[in-house]
Amino acid sequence: MKFYSKSIVLLSFSFVIFFFGCFQNVEKQQDNVFRYNEASGVVSLDPAFAKDLPHIWVCNQLYNGLVALDDEMNVVPSIAKNWKIEDEGLTYTFYLRNDVLFHENDVFENGQRIVVANDFVYSFNRLTDSKLASPGTWIFNYVKKTDGKPEVLAINDTTLQIRLEKAFPAFIGLLTMTYAAVVPMEAVSAFGNEFRRNPVGTGPFTFKYWNEGVKLVLRRNPDYFESTLENPVPQLEAVAVSFLIDKQTAFMEFAKGSLDYMSGIDSRYKDELLSRSGKLRAKYQKNISLIRQPYMNTEYLGFFIGNSKNGKNAVNRSEVRKAINYSIDREKMLRYLRNNVGLPGHGGMIPFGMPGYDSLGVIGYRYNPSKARALINENQLNNLRLTITTTADYVDLIKFVQSQLNSVGFDAQIEVMPSATMREMRAKGQLDFFRASWVADYPDAENYLSLFYSRNKTPDGPNYTHYENKVFDSLYLKVLKETDNKNRHKIYREMDSIMMLEAPVVVLYYDEVLRFVNKRITGMGSNPTNLLDLRKVKILPSE
Repeated sequence: MKFYSKSIVLLSFSFVIFFFGCFQNVEKQQDNVFRYNEASGVVSLDPAFAKDLPHIWVCNQLYNGLVALDDEMNVVPSIAKNWKIEDEGLTYTFYLRNDVLFHENDVFENGQRIVVANDFVYSFNRLTDSKLASPGTWIFNYVKKTDGKPEVLAINDTTLQIRLEKAFPAFIGLLTMTYAAVVPMEAVSAFGNEFRRNPVGTGPFTFKYWNEGVKLVLRRNPDYFESTLENPVPQLEAVAVSFLIDKQTAFMEFAKGSLDYMSGIDSRYKDELLSRSGKLRAKYQKNISLIRQPYMNTEYLGFFIGNSKNGKNAVNRSEVRKAINYSIDREKMLRYLRNNVGLPGHGGMIPFGMPGYDSLGVIGYRYNPSKARALINENQLNNLRLTITTTADYVDLIKFVQSQLNSVGFDAQIEVMPSATMREMRAKGQLDFFRASWVADYPDAENYLSLFYSRNKTPDGPNYTHYENKVFDSLYLKVLKETDNKNRHKIYREMDSIMMLEAPVVVLYYDEVLRFVNKRITGMGSNPTNLLDLRKVKILPSE
């Protein structure tokens, strides 16, 4: 028995040496390995739990869905080569490719197999199963249910049909989310709860190695369905993800070339990288490229304009809200606090980069202290006490707002509280004036305008301001039945203007994605969802 145990130990040790030797060989292929750091970490490689960017980025390399988004936010084919929408927007029929293979894995009888429509039926039923407790279940809220399961039917191997309970034009955009990726029943059944670390998908990369909290490695999928002899996809040999928690350390690794890519910018090295005007500093321009892209995030201040529980809600008056809107120099705020990252919020809630955005046609507010003072004087608002609630992360921003408000005659104060406490109090209507942001889950402006639909008032929905307008509500219901994109975007702009005329919010700025890329990297695109797409990325040989 002792000899047997030692043999097992030696065999295990030999395997570890062999495996890490192979892994090191991948890392040595410096010209073909794309490296980035994920400070927030990754806990699952199951697309059903891809609820934030760190998980979405990795899962996007491993999986595909019926449809995808291009860099211009258009819904484009993926595993579904085309589709049609019938019955006034209630029936979606998808026609699938017949050449998409799941990654090679021992769970399949022949090592690999083709994706068929029933795989999507299985994947969607799994996603909505309460036992799984996926945070992505909500994307099927509009789908008709039978015995608790979504009405998703495989007509044949290459035809899939989905029936909605009621029309929702943005539904096709929901299917671009990673939650809606296809997974094979064989792998989920074989691995059970461990599917999270044994992913089997259809994506451009396959799973190779994961030492949680240390390193994750993906390898090129030689059977990827978008690849051709003339245009092989992907061209990278591997993707290596590190998990350095300290962003300053990760930045130093990026600056010296050990990492190829960095998204976003931390306040600790913001001024080191960017000038006040938002340009990459000269000393980094030789080795680093900066890609700027609108991001589907609107940063704003919200007013609770419902029935205040304390009876002292000063912001119930539209004159107060408009005066506050005119008091803030958004351009100065971006220049001095964010190095010009973002666009001033001179329009409505629909952000720049989102279809339906219109900075000229939508009623908004620009810095006009004279107008603000006039409103204050006309309505006897001098020294009106305003308390702005925020979290510690945004104190600098709110201090700037406080200074601006006090300069025109308000008495603005700041209240700082923990995020969880603030979320709870905001949902209960216990904060009169608060900082907030809204990041779209799917590429449709309905995402933002739903915040002002009266039936969505908290705690039943995301209407934190308790804004209510009958004309706005009627247009909201109308646009849900409008399938023509051009007409829908026109209605969205009208709704945005109606809402902004009553100013239940102060739009501060529309966010931007900043991507810092080693100049050896080519083919790196960008889009307002900040999705990491490595299919077309190439790495130039070292000089």
